[in-house]
Amino acid sequence: MHDLGAGFGYLLKGQRWVARHGRQYGFGLVPGLITLVLYLAALVALALWGEDFVGWATPFADDWASPWQGLFRWFLTAVLFVLALLLSVLTFTAVTLVIGQPFYENLSEKVDRDLSPDGTAPESGLPLWRELWISARDSVRVLVRALVWGVLLFALGFLPFVGQTAVPVIGFFVTGFFLTEELTAVALQRRDVDLRARLTLLRSRKTLIWGFGTPLGLAFLVPFVAVFLMPGAVAGATMMARDLLGEDTEDTEEGGESGAGGEVGEPGSAGR
Repeated sequence: MHDLGAGFGYLLKGQRWVARHGRQYGFGLVPGLITLVLYLAALVALALWGEDFVGWATPFADDWASPWQGLFRWFLTAVLFVLALLLSVLTFTAVTLVIGQPFYENLSEKVDRDLSPDGTAPESGLPLWRELWISARDSVRVLVRALVWGVLLFALGFLPFVGQTAVPVIGFFVTGFFLTEELTAVALQRRDVDLRARLTLLRSRKTLIWGFGTPLGLAFLVPFVAVFLMPGAVAGATMMARDLLGEDTEDTEEGGESGAGGEVGEPGSAGR
C-alpha cells in the first residue's frame, strides 16, 4: 500500500512541478492539443459513419427480420465505438509522446536538472530522428501488448458477474501500467534503458506503477483532461523513473526551483 500511495504522490508532484514552471507547461500543452484535434476528428467520423460501416461489414444480416437486424447492428456499432474510446485512451499518450518528443524530452531533462544534486541530466547523445524512431517503434510494440490485453478482457467481459465487476477494474490497472510505461520511457530512453528492461523494471514495482498510472488513466477518460495533465504526467514519470533506478534526488518541494537555473528558451534545446 505504501508504493500505491507513493505512485499517486509522484503524479501530484509532477503536476505541482509544471505549475511552478509555467513556460515548460505551456510548451507541454502543444502536442496534446494537436493529438486531441486528430482524435476528436476520428471519433466524430466514427459516430457519423460507424453504423454504415457495420452495415457494410455484416452483409449476412441483410435478410434478418426486424427487430433482430437493427438490434444486432446497433450492438456492434456500440461495441465498435467503445473499443475506439478504449483504444484512444491507450494510444493517446503514445501518439502525443511521438508528436511531442522534443517538447517532452526537454521538459524531462529540466525535471532531472531540477532534482539532481549536481544539476545535471542524463543525455542519450542520439540525433533527434533516431530518438523519434526508437520512440515510435517502442510505442507500437507496447500497443500490441495492450491490444492483446484488451481483446482478452473484452472476451472475459461476457462472463456473468465477473465481466461486469472484476474485468473493468483489471482493465483500468492494465491501462495504468501501459500508460506509465509510455510516460517513463521519456526519461528511461535517455538513460539507454531499452523496452524489455523498462518492462522488467516496472513489473518489479507494480503497485507503484498502478498508483501512478491507474488514476491517470481514469482521469484521461474525461474529455480534454489528458491534454492538461500530460505535461505534469511526464514530469511525475521522470521523478518516478529516478526512484526506480535508485538515483539521488534533491527535494525541491519546499524550496521552489533549484539546481536548474532559468527556464529553457525552446523545446529541444537542452542537451543538443
